[in-house]
Amino acid sequence: ETFEMLIRLAENYTSALFCNAYRSMAAEATARVQEFFTDVGLFLFGTDISTEEFVNRFFDTLFPVVYNHVINPGLTDISLEYAECLRTVQRDIRPFGNISKKAVGQMGRSLLPSRTFLQALNLGIEVINTTDHLHFSKDCSRALLKMQYCPHCQGLTLSKPCMGYCLNVIRGCLANMAEVDLHWREYIWSLEELSSAMSGTYDIEQVLLNFHSLVNDALIQARVNGPELSEQVNKLCGPPVRKPSQSPGCFFDQNKDNQGFKMFPRGSEETLASRRKEFISHLRPYKAFYGGLADQLCGNELAAANGLPCWNGEDVV
Repeated sequence: ETFEMLIRLAENYTSALFCNAYRSMAAEATARVQEFFTDVGLFLFGTDISTEEFVNRFFDTLFPVVYNHVINPGLTDISLEYAECLRTVQRDIRPFGNISKKAVGQMGRSLLPSRTFLQALNLGIEVINTTDHLHFSKDCSRALLKMQYCPHCQGLTLSKPCMGYCLNVIRGCLANMAEVDLHWREYIWSLEELSSAMSGTYDIEQVLLNFHSLVNDALIQARVNGPELSEQVNKLCGPPVRKPSQSPGCFFDQNKDNQGFKMFPRGSEETLASRRKEFISHLRPYKAFYGGLADQLCGNELAAANGLPCWNGEDVV
């Protein structure tokens, strides 16, 4: 949910940029922004798409809009065929300089660890659900029965098993769980490593929430190099072919999706990074959970406390 909220907020920031600074092309540009952040979400939640491909597609489809409204504006819009030509030549003439390459690097480096982190959480849930219910063998059931109820035959209904006896029986019953232990420890260690990889320059929160400023840099660069770009476009696509139409204004409601957002001034306790660190710190004490399960069960409920009379399998000692 935090990731979804972050994507929506980043999309709002980017759409607001067009509404506030480039109003004439806001409606068209906002559609491109929505497509881009839909792709971000699809990648993050596991769809097999390339970050490089969808970042480049965003800048490809943005260029005809920028050309029509910023570089070579006219009373009417360019035709669909001409827009397609502009989209095709964008990577050759590089109207946004190295911004698209920078965006590809940032998105790839920030989204991949986050995607892997989410997949890892789902794997952890699967492991916990799978081991939530135990199926005891007959030998285990007999050993448990003997440990718990044999003292009752001698009228010793209040005597609990001795700690060593309890551990031997429970460890035998949980032998399969013990096999999970090493892999579980490595899993939590890997989550810690992943969490570290999600911080710093390529923190997904920082990258997504600053994407609008990267787009703004791209638009400024295209505007500054406008005359030169027009010349290159004329060579490759010919003079602009226009169709009688009117670009709609800005229909983006900046307040619509911000209701109930608790996101995220930098340094606030509500940042994704702080939530992730808190989660990892809560998980860390459970590294030895599967290996120490017998000790927990016997120590917390099944066995007698140290120094008290206990049942050793044959007598009270």
